[in-house]
Amino acid sequence: MSDLLFEMKNIEKIFSHVHALDHVNFDIRKGEVHSLLGENGAGKSTLIKILTGVYPKDGGEILLEGNPIEINTREDATKQGIACVFQELSLVPTLSITQNVLLGKEKNTLGVIHYGKEKKEIARLIKRYDFPLEADAIVETLSVAQKQMVEILKALSTDAKLIIMDEPTASLSKKESEMLFQIIGQLKERGVSIVYISHRLEEVFNLADRITILRDGKNAGVVEKKDIIPGEVVRMMIGKRLSEATASRELAMSEEETVLEVKGLTRLGYYEDVNFVVKKGEVLVLTGLVGAGRTEVIRSIFGADPYDKGEILFEGKSMKAGIKGTIRAGFGLIPEDRRTQGFAPLLSVTRNVAVTNYDRLAKSGFVKKASEDKLGEETVKLVDLRPANPKVQVGNLSGGNQQKAVLGKWLTRDLKVILIDEPTVGIDIGAKDEIYEFIEELAKKGVAVLLISSDIAEVLRVAHRIIVMRDGHVVKEFDDGSVTQEDILLASSGFGMTGKEGQNDA
Repeated sequence: MSDLLFEMKNIEKIFSHVHALDHVNFDIRKGEVHSLLGENGAGKSTLIKILTGVYPKDGGEILLEGNPIEINTREDATKQGIACVFQELSLVPTLSITQNVLLGKEKNTLGVIHYGKEKKEIARLIKRYDFPLEADAIVETLSVAQKQMVEILKALSTDAKLIIMDEPTASLSKKESEMLFQIIGQLKERGVSIVYISHRLEEVFNLADRITILRDGKNAGVVEKKDIIPGEVVRMMIGKRLSEATASRELAMSEEETVLEVKGLTRLGYYEDVNFVVKKGEVLVLTGLVGAGRTEVIRSIFGADPYDKGEILFEGKSMKAGIKGTIRAGFGLIPEDRRTQGFAPLLSVTRNVAVTNYDRLAKSGFVKKASEDKLGEETVKLVDLRPANPKVQVGNLSGGNQQKAVLGKWLTRDLKVILIDEPTVGIDIGAKDEIYEFIEELAKKGVAVLLISSDIAEVLRVAHRIIVMRDGHVVKEFDDGSVTQEDILLASSGFGMTGKEGQNDA
């Protein structure tokens, strides 16, 4: 008898004549941890969305224990024993664990919910898996790891045969992650299958019984645990499709004067003993996995968040904490979440630009509308905004033009340092190139650029130097000679390479 639980055979998915999945095969054994790996855009999310009924497939078949099945809705997936634990938790903070787990599945008699019986049912489930939870605890009082357990309980309450975990440790501490790994071990012992999706290769290599690698919407290979060689897995993910121009980059330390220096910067629980310098006219990129501490570092530099120890020097002098003083010194910040932190969606381009520049626009405490309008018009021309209308609400623009508007409000100032967090997330290819050109132009004008990016191709496109962070620490600096995608990915994941074999030397 076959030990296969689910099989996905020759799965196809087409979006606007583009093959997102091209005859992809993926199978899951009973009681195994099967990891799905691939770069951004490789097709992992699309494949999982087909398995969970979010997207219909355009070709191929899905089998459960050898029998063909149809999964066209989320309800279909649940009935077949499939559950998904996403990185973004879907819990109601003010409700108890019991209420969250059974939300929409409450047992009632003539409209009266039997909460006591429900609580006993969830308490038995918690005890069965030895979770450190109380059935009547309110979710908002729980740690992130405990909330993740509640999501897993929701899956187990439906008698799930297969639980899909999408970046489950992205927001967890090391201790919380270890707790999750123990739970995964318990689930395996009870015959539950796990599909584990993570960019943290060290976790994948430790947890996975098998790894399926996707590249450009196609199968790139399947590796059994005993055959895992980190360097080879990375090469399978990256493939040979990259040109030399995007596969590697020559780096060199600038000989210009230091504009920004970070010395022993520490924020307990976020990052520790971070040291680096940014030179005039260079692009220094901080890269690493989600949760590495990169965003927290630049927010502290900008004055948006405090830090516990260390020093920030600007042009050789110690900087005092505070956003107001930082902006006056010539700093700008483009945050990752531009919609909630970078602009006000209901305000016009003109007004968004003005908000950052009222210190320059105001005369004796008053701002002339004509001055505000002029600045808006100048910004539209400066960043080539489309449509070229300074009165349009920024929330109505495309992602690329929204980012141009955020960038534009800083370009009108006398910038010395610009901090940029994930500059092209959610932006189309054409707009990406325009953003890269703006970054390069800023560097040519002598602005020190400190940029965060998780997109390795992007890192190699813009960086003069590269710093890799992991778990709140600087683990590697690339500042001389050639660096490849492979080098960066292995450093980010906690692995190194020795020679051509790609053996793990971590």
